[in-house]
Amino acid sequence: MIALKANVQRELKTARKKRYVKFMVSLRCERIVRSELEKLGVRHKISDNAIEISGDVTQGRLDTLKKNLKKSGMVLLDEGDSMLIDRIITSVDEVIHTSDRLPNISYDEIINKRIVLGTEFVLKIFSEVKGISILHYIILQKNERVKELLLYSELSLPEIASLLRYKNEDLLTAQFKKFSGLTPEYFLEIKKKRNKNIGVR
Repeated sequence: MIALKANVQRELKTARKKRYVKFMVSLRCERIVRSELEKLGVRHKISDNAIEISGDVTQGRLDTLKKNLKKSGMVLLDEGDSMLIDRIITSVDEVIHTSDRLPNISYDEIINKRIVLGTEFVLKIFSEVKGISILHYIILQKNERVKELLLYSELSLPEIASLLRYKNEDLLTAQFKKFSGLTPEYFLEIKKKRNKNIGVR
């Protein structure tokens, strides 16, 4: 009886982990995943291509979910692969968002600094889950950091370019516009208007 209870607790503990879904790269895919979870009566939240389960759920239900998603061409990742995706995201975010100055390292080095597996596998699994390449993800995160620095720091655009390891201000502006559809100057105008509203000169 004690062994059975321990097995059930272990199963529930394992099943509570956040799981990523390969090939859930559109709203239609997300609706299918949500529908399958609802059919199984699993309380959940879906965000950033991951299922976060709230409450207890058995491994049996997760196995059923995996089987049902496979019929729609999607793959529920196991705990290990889901943790790998989280490590990639955490590594990129830490380097870009918490560094006072980005280290002078390549994108591959950002990834492999904390991840043991080979780059080819990392690139493949990340793209299949997020629907974008790691390089694209890194650029998007750099864009977010540019916005933050434009809005909340006193750094000039050339200083921001240097901090984020762009070769020059023009390259930062071109990449920023390409991926956000807006120019850095637009965010500087927002900063001026916001500061005016709160009485900052």
